[in-house]
Amino acid sequence: MSDWDTVTVLKKKPLKAAQMKTESAINQAINAGTNKQHLPTRNTAKLDRETEELKHKNIDTNVARLIQQGRQGKGLSQKDLATKINEKPQIVNDYEAGRGIPNNIILGKMERVLGVKLRGKDLGQTLAPPTSKK
Repeated sequence: MSDWDTVTVLKKKPLKAAQMKTESAINQAINAGTNKQHLPTRNTAKLDRETEELKHKNIDTNVARLIQQGRQGKGLSQKDLATKINEKPQIVNDYEAGRGIPNNIILGKMERVLGVKLRGKDLGQTLAPPTSKK
């Protein structure tokens, strides 16, 4: 016969201060806070291998040329432009080569820095300087 009134409680012992400072504990704490939502999934790789109708849309070659001309007109390197828009230099390189996937946030940042319209109907038009609000 078994005793139904007996309860066994299993719980982990809390870590001591010295154990919390170990490298493995620190790495575990860091990895616990990572955002797994933005990690590439198997579906992304599968999408890349699929047929023409399921491919990612790339930056138009006209927009890529406008970015390059605007950057050179301002005397900026790709790294300088990337620093000004808080992105990696590889992003600017991909956009200028026509390999980048269009992102309105990045294009908007580039528009403000370069002063050239990169989205919509009036491609290549200069943007009006921002007015100061007081």
